Order: sequence, then C-alpha cells, then structure tokens
Amino acid sequence: MKYNSLKDKKIVVICGWISREREVSLRSGKKIYDALLKKGYNVTLVDPKIEGWGPVLSGDMVFIALHGKPGEDGTVQGLLETFGIPYTGSGVMASSLAMNKVMSKKIFIASEIPTPRYIGLEDFKSIDEFISSALESIGLPLVVKPVSEGSSIGVSIVRDRKDLDDIVTDTVDKFGDVFIEEYIEGREITVGVLDIDGRLTALPILELIPKNEFYDYTAKYTSGMTEFIIPARIKEEKYKLAQEFALKAHKALGCTGFSRVDLVTDRDDNPYVLEVNTIPGMTDLSDLPAMAKAYGIEYEDLVEIMLYSALKDKK
Repeated sequence: MKYNSLKDKKIVVICGWISREREVSLRSGKKIYDALLKKGYNVTLVDPKIEGWGPVLSGDMVFIALHGKPGEDGTVQGLLETFGIPYTGSGVMASSLAMNKVMSKKIFIASEIPTPRYIGLEDFKSIDEFISSALESIGLPLVVKPVSEGSSIGVSIVRDRKDLDDIVTDTVDKFGDVFIEEYIEGREITVGVLDIDGRLTALPILELIPKNEFYDYTAKYTSGMTEFIIPARIKEEKYKLAQEFALKAHKALGCTGFSRVDLVTDRDDNPYVLEVNTIPGMTDLSDLPAMAKAYGIEYEDLVEIMLYSALKDKK
C-alpha cells in the first residue's frame, strides 16, 4: 500500500480520557501524534476529558490511543461508527470480546487455542463457593484477575491459601467481576500481530523478564523494570506454534489491523494464550514497537501502518 491517500484528511489522535490507564494512554497518544506529524499528516491530539468530544467528532478519521475501559471495550468504537467516522484497530464486537477476558477464553477454547484453565465468579452464588471450587479444580498457586482491565491492573498471583480470601474479596470490591486462572510457571512472552499490506503477520516474539514477580503495571511502564529479549528463548517448533496461536487468537476474536497477544509458556515451552490486546501501548517502553523494530519496521512506519487499518472493514 502507498501511504499517501490520507495526507489531506483531518486525523484526530485521542488519548487520556477516564480509564485507570489514563497516564499511559497520554504517553502513547503523544508519541503517535509526533510520529504522524513527522510523516506529514494533518493531525490533532485530543484528550476528551479536557476538550470534550466535539474536536474528535469533527475529524475525518480517528487514531484511538485509549487504553482500558471505556476506550478499548467497544464503547468509543460504537460512538465513532454512529457518526460514520473511520477509526483505527478493531471493531465494536472484537474490542468488547477482547476486553472481557472470560469471553475471550471461551472463544479460545471453542477455537482449540490453548489457554490456562479458569473459573469465573459469575458461575457461583457466593465468593466462598467460588474460592472452594478454584482450590479444588485448579489448586495453588493460582492467579486472580479482574475480567475487564488492562495493563495487568488488579492481577495477583496467590501462592498461600491464607492470602486467597482477602485477595479475591479485595479484587471483587475494586473491580467487580473477577476470575481465577491456573498459574503456569514459565516464560512470559508476547506476540505482535500486524496487517502489512493485507497480509496478517506475526512479529518476532518478545520475552519479558520483569524485576517484579510478573509483568505488572509497574514493570510495564517503569524504565529499567523489565528486560526485553527478542527473539524469545524458546524451542523453534514452540516458537512457531506461539506465533500460530497468536494469529489464530487475533482471528478468532475478529480483530482488525493489529493486536498484541500475551502468552505464557510452560517448562517444556508449550505456549498458552492469556489475552489479546486490541490497542497495545505505544510508549517508549511498549512491547509492540519493540517487536516491530525487530521485524525491521521503525516507529513512525508502524504508526502509519496502524493508521491505515482505519480503512479496513470491521468484523
């Protein structure tokens, strides 16, 4: 594709707004805005919390750099579709499914994509019953997660039975619906998926080695807290399998243009898909730009490829 057909369009980059990931979103948005300016686009940076939605809805096209609810869960996508404004990334349904980790896992299972075992609070009458079932069917250690948060917000690894009740109760109080997932001891890896000229491509796999217990919010967005290794140090056949599962997960949820698929591998390097991120971070410390660079795509070119996803049909 020749990237020049949008140079006369008024492009609005939206970031910030009201999610728990507001500060990271502002960083992503500013960096995307600078990249598009450098590429010669007519671009405006808007934080709807400060400037409202008028400047957004007056644009010809929107680059969504909102992270977490309600910018990444289909809400903003639905608003833009109502006004007939093209936008980057996945459509309403795919965004909604990807944000809901339990719905995602149900689709992964139906699509024969390996994912860690789990149980959801919604299936039980009480928290006590939920916890008892988790201990019986999954066992310690396990992972407690909010159903619909990003950037590992609210995620806890529980190794000791005495901590479990308080952690589950606290997570429910803060985030509402939660689920408990099998903890798999192994490598944390992530795979960027990018539509390059109509060809869905799995980027080189990034292995994450955080200084914290896992790749949590602090490890993701604090300089020096996580070591990146590209390509990930896993067996060749498992490496290809992880890329295959990433592509399959992207397609199963109906994603468009780009995504970042998070996985974990066990001690034999078998990959398991955790979740799909439809609006990956685009900061200096973010995963997708690092994987794109390893593939040979510089940051400004990556942003331009992502911009043109706005022209693709949403599923």
